[in-house]
Amino acid sequence: MNYHFLAHRQVRKNLLNILQNTSHKDLLEIPDGFNNNIFWNIAHCVATQQLLHYYLSGNSFRIDKYWVETYKKGTLPNLDVQPFEVEDLAFLLTETSKILMRDYDAGFFTDYTPYNTSFGMDLKNIQDAVIFNNLHESLHCGYAMAQKRAILGMK
Repeated sequence: MNYHFLAHRQVRKNLLNILQNTSHKDLLEIPDGFNNNIFWNIAHCVATQQLLHYYLSGNSFRIDKYWVETYKKGTLPNLDVQPFEVEDLAFLLTETSKILMRDYDAGFFTDYTPYNTSFGMDLKNIQDAVIFNNLHESLHCGYAMAQKRAILGMK
């Protein structure tokens, strides 16, 4: 699983790079052809990671429930994000990755409720969830990159 955790860290570094190198205004803009913004895509990754790993294993979230409720699947982008929330998200991107690895190594995920994702993947255990989460976060990283290109192309 070490490789999958390294991949997770790399995706998170890429998301952090986008978050920290995009203007506040551009983070919140919804480009033509999209139904969300860069900030939503990145926050959605953090929220979904908590659901896939902690909720489905019967454990408590490692972040404030606000992030999960505000950015889980089916939510709409928040257009009133404050600068401190961008800083908080940057912190969560890094820390939740470290915490996940630590919790996994400590045997924290003994139970797991099987789940069929809307992507069409069956998750049967925490290992499946870690691997699928990387795919999911990579997908949203790609959306964020495309949104940034679309926004910069409009200027």
